[in-house]
Amino acid sequence: MGTVTLGVSIAVPEPYGSLLQERRASFGDPAAYGIPTHVTLLPPTEAEAADLPAVERHLARIATGGRPFPMRLSGTGTFRPLSPVVYVQVVEGASACAWLQKRVRDASGPLMRDLQFPYHPHVTVAHGIAEEAMDRAYAELSDYEASWTCGSFALYEQGADAVWRKINEFPFGAEGSAPAVPAQGGCSVDEPSLHP
Repeated sequence: MGTVTLGVSIAVPEPYGSLLQERRASFGDPAAYGIPTHVTLLPPTEAEAADLPAVERHLARIATGGRPFPMRLSGTGTFRPLSPVVYVQVVEGASACAWLQKRVRDASGPLMRDLQFPYHPHVTVAHGIAEEAMDRAYAELSDYEASWTCGSFALYEQGADAVWRKINEFPFGAEGSAPAVPAQGGCSVDEPSLHP
């Protein structure tokens, strides 16, 4: 069956997801439309295609033990000069994201892996583009604000065309008792706020 490239993330719900994707594209990031706007829980990871059922069972167990939590984005940050990334900061929900990502990568599961850098939840808005464009992303989104209640996370697979597509979503809570959530982000949305 071969290998697949998987990722696990919390999708940024609408209207925030599309808005940040459009902004990422406006800064000249060619990957903008191939990557749904998200907070990473597991970075791109090679896995055997035959292991997908075990991966999904593992993620479902984690989700069943979780519960919805508030997420809030505010302002920008950067990993430069270590990594050419500008991001929107996760200022509420970071500890829940850290808890989740640790369990996703747990040695007892099928997605165990080490990270290149310490885990830092964020929403990438520019990656590997010209420094001037990175500076513009950092400045133009410095007043960005968004908040919602996160009710799930999802498993994604990267296609041969480099586009990430959702395979399955995992709502928090006991099986069958989780509330219905929007298909795009798995989160209910509060009022958006983007200050020019």
